[in-house]
Amino acid sequence: MPQSLTKLYAHLIFSTKNRQPFLDDEIRPRVHAFLATTIREMDSPWVVVGGIDDHVHILFDMGKKHTPIEFVEQTKRESSKFVKTLGAPFGEFYWQRGYGMFSVGPAHRQEAEDYVRHQEEHHCAKTFQEEFRAFFERYEVEYDEQYVWD
Repeated sequence: MPQSLTKLYAHLIFSTKNRQPFLDDEIRPRVHAFLATTIREMDSPWVVVGGIDDHVHILFDMGKKHTPIEFVEQTKRESSKFVKTLGAPFGEFYWQRGYGMFSVGPAHRQEAEDYVRHQEEHHCAKTFQEEFRAFFERYEVEYDEQYVWD
């Protein structure tokens, strides 16, 4: 086969350090746009970003050139630098050390996209921690509570 073809959707989730509500209504669109641009620059042909004041969801096609950890490291590093340029109140901005990344099959992409795009509605009833635990359960990820939060 002369071509290398992929269709690997990933749902990446991470929060601000200690779930600090840094991503207010004023900067959230700029941060989400920056995150999307960073992912696209890593040769991802498709990306959607959503979230609220203390965390983000990034749904994207991983393409075929980068590993999952490369997406996470570059996205968190570059966006953290960007947020700190937005003014003095963001000088102490950091993302949490960990993250969750979950696979999404093409047949479930639209459902996942709707979920990412409607985070504000979703979080009227559920905290980030409750949501993250639900993802662990849904994807049968074993975890130790003491190492998930920072």
